[in-house]
Amino acid sequence: MLLGWAGSILYGTAAAYGSGFAIFTQSAAGLGQANSVVAHVEGPSAIFFNPALITALPGTQIEAGTTLIFPHRKFQSDTGETTKTRDTVFYPSTFYLTHRFNDDFAVGLGIFNPFGLSTDWGKEWSGRYLATKSEIQTYAFNPVIAYRVSPSLSIAGGANIILLDATLESKTISTALGVPGPSFDVNQKFKGSGHGVGYNVGISWNVSEQISVGASYRSEVEIDIDGDLDLEVLPQKLSGTTTLTLPQQVLAGIAWRPSDKLTLETGMRWEDWASFKQLRINISGQPPAIYPREWHDTFSVNAGAKYRLNETWAVSAGYLYGWNPVPDNTFEPAIPDSNTHLICAGSEAEFDKLKVALGYGYQLQENRIKTTNSYGPLANGTYSTDLHLLALSLSYRF
Repeated sequence: MLLGWAGSILYGTAAAYGSGFAIFTQSAAGLGQANSVVAHVEGPSAIFFNPALITALPGTQIEAGTTLIFPHRKFQSDTGETTKTRDTVFYPSTFYLTHRFNDDFAVGLGIFNPFGLSTDWGKEWSGRYLATKSEIQTYAFNPVIAYRVSPSLSIAGGANIILLDATLESKTISTALGVPGPSFDVNQKFKGSGHGVGYNVGISWNVSEQISVGASYRSEVEIDIDGDLDLEVLPQKLSGTTTLTLPQQVLAGIAWRPSDKLTLETGMRWEDWASFKQLRINISGQPPAIYPREWHDTFSVNAGAKYRLNETWAVSAGYLYGWNPVPDNTFEPAIPDSNTHLICAGSEAEFDKLKVALGYGYQLQENRIKTTNSYGPLANGTYSTDLHLLALSLSYRF
């Protein structure tokens, strides 16, 4: 009986972790160009997008910023019920530091949130037995080393250390736990944490004065998650464990500078969510439970432009289209992912050694329909999502 409710809450947990909600808003300059910043450098945030680019950054530079994400999710059931998620603001933040020792050798450190989610459907909606509130935070520590092999070619590599914290809530029915008497809803909560280590590499090649190409790779990271399962009708918490594999990722782009003022770039991103085939749950005193996930790898494509108005001001714009990794048969409301359109604009100002960048993005996710094939008839209907993203970054060159 315990496996039933534990499977429900940790099922939602895994969906929240392994979603298309990997966070790629890692700088305001990058957001303003729809993350088309893999083949040309936009500052120390290159540690995330392509660390090989930091050989082009002179001296010592720091960059700090945050992105405010305002999600709006709505569910309309087959019977006409309408539910919206409660207003929340998610704010992944970044810190980057680079230092170039000479023309050929540079190092850097990035601290950022690579994955995350915040969804609150409330405790009374029809899908409360699948998910009510989901909060996932990850913290990455990413030291890198970059080397210029030739005047036109640079390579880089680094370690990717990830810490993860999660709080997931849902409800279950008392009779499913063997509680006698009339049935009633029981709150359940999982709180857990874990860590894992991977690596990242990058390459940058200046084909000519006008054209450059770049690519970067982040390895998968396996995280063992230990936590407590809290059921309000039980006198004590139960320990629970599971293992999550964050996917390997590839970014690639080609940039063209037709003039000193204009930079254009187009590129792609690949994420290996196919590594998430199933979820195995271990609960104290119970046999393990295994749930299929059947996710698949996915792509996104993007294009961006940056135009320098003068020595101080520049403006940017971009567009991204991304496919989602979640098949219909395992789609559920803890992570209502779908194909997405991202429209972006930005601006920046340089004052001597200080640069201020501002980016805005509107993300529209295509409607997604849950059917009875997805975990039974709970919360069947149409899910719609859009998000507003507002990013600010400050960088300084010493």
